[in-house]
Amino acid sequence: MISIKYKTQLLIFCTAILLAGCSISYKFTGASIDYDKVKSITIPEFPNQSLLVNPLLSSEFSEKLRDYFLRQTRLSLVTRNGDLQLEGEITGYDIKPISIQNDATAAQSRLTVTVKARFSNSKDETQNYESTFSAYGDFPSDKSIQEAEQEVLPEIIEQICEQIFNKSVAQW
Repeated sequence: MISIKYKTQLLIFCTAILLAGCSISYKFTGASIDYDKVKSITIPEFPNQSLLVNPLLSSEFSEKLRDYFLRQTRLSLVTRNGDLQLEGEITGYDIKPISIQNDATAAQSRLTVTVKARFSNSKDETQNYESTFSAYGDFPSDKSIQEAEQEVLPEIIEQICEQIFNKSVAQW
């Protein structure tokens, strides 16, 4: 007859072997894509048509948007005629004071970027849209515009990419 101590040790050993051999991996991106139908995406350059122009913003934003979709989905990026197409332009790039000190100078400023995007899904035209997205970042007014851009612009771009992604393929 097998002792309780031996049964307990055997049960623990078998459980450990089972758990060591199993691995479950979850990846939550929120994307609702039927990969049997949709395999590619086209994202051309988003030109900067704002009144205040940062010369690098167009290429930085477009590259981050492409990268965001490639990291979050299994879609392949094609230069034209993708199953999904996302195009648009940067329509706003504004720096404004947001808090004023006693001496009537700005203590903080806000950089706001606005992007107009058009999305089309050749496999399901009910998902097509045209929308405007924006995000902002605050910075101390004693910083130069270049310092402020280095500080807040990457986060602003990331936020807009997330908004566009969610509206395009996550349907949030």
